Amino acid sequence: MSASVDIWLRGTDFATTETIDDIATPPSGWTEADVQRLLEGMLRAMDRRQRPGEPDRAIALRGFSWIVNPYETGGVVVAIEMTLGAAIAGPFEIDQRRLESMIARVMAAAAPPPSTTVH
Repeated sequence: MSASVDIWLRGTDFATTETIDDIATPPSGWTEADVQRLLEGMLRAMDRRQRPGEPDRAIALRGFSWIVNPYETGGVVVAIEMTLGAAIAGPFEIDQRRLESMIARVMAAAAPPPSTTVH
């Protein structure tokens, strides 16, 4: 399955569209692993737009805001925003609350362990 991602980078006045091709399962059957691939693919597409022709860098699921919104003609979209810009993927035929829950679990699993250091 391919996912379309619209990308806008800060400092530009236009958006571009990329495709994420490594999500094998249709949205109705997504697991946290599929959602992680989607989020990482969105971030990687933004980074590739920012640094064309350069090698891919490691992706960390931190430092951005996300939201799942209904799409006007059906399904939902996933939007992320960070200092670099914004990306919107979809629409996907999946229950909004289910997808929000999966994203929340993926993000929680990617969070660094809490520090035990007192400052």
